[in-house]
Amino acid sequence: MHDLGHTRSAYRHDHLLQTPDAFVRAPLPGMDKATAAVHIAPAAGAGFTQYTAEFEAQGTLEPGSGQRFVYVLEGEIETPGASLSADGFAYFPPGQGQRLQASRPSRAVVIEKAYVPMQGAAAPKLFTGCESQVEPQPLLGDSAVQVQSLVPADASFDFAVNLMTFQPGATLPLVEIHCMEHGLLMLAGGGIYRLGEQWYPVTAGDFIWMAPYCPQWFGALGKTPAKYLIYKDWNRQP
Repeated sequence: MHDLGHTRSAYRHDHLLQTPDAFVRAPLPGMDKATAAVHIAPAAGAGFTQYTAEFEAQGTLEPGSGQRFVYVLEGEIETPGASLSADGFAYFPPGQGQRLQASRPSRAVVIEKAYVPMQGAAAPKLFTGCESQVEPQPLLGDSAVQVQSLVPADASFDFAVNLMTFQPGATLPLVEIHCMEHGLLMLAGGGIYRLGEQWYPVTAGDFIWMAPYCPQWFGALGKTPAKYLIYKDWNRQP
């Protein structure tokens, strides 16, 4: 019996905490031998869709109609132009999507969003990369919080995806309240997240959605670093 209905998961008007015990998996259109745990989507008021794709060996995901960012959690994902192992990532602009195929059982974060063009900005270009090739930068001069930017910081892109690593005891420097929304997947460690007026213990595997203007703050707890992958919309008028 599943703990008599108990879960750490919570859904409020301006945030969502979704813990692995609450994930529901189902294939999406364009998937073969694969399933998705959809974490957030426009149906809940978000401006993007984020899900974890779980592939069997030779499982596939066909291109979508919009732009797509993929970060491999485990296994190996093949595209026509690259092979992505764990911690590898790829960005596919709208109209330039590629089929993803797992060479062995694999999991990947998938973020999809309708592209918002900006007058005078170049069209975004397809790229691939690996976490180990991205130089960490201290957050606002705090060496205990390191940021790795996985999407180039130029006006052709209307969103960003970062990796953030917190040493035990490190925190965000302030309670943030801003016009951007976030999708966040905890990759390692844990801590406490303030979302709105609520305080939540979080750990590896948890997903968080933060709506625009949701008060937010994080502090890392435990004896090992906390790390998460975080999406935000930016570079466009609110």
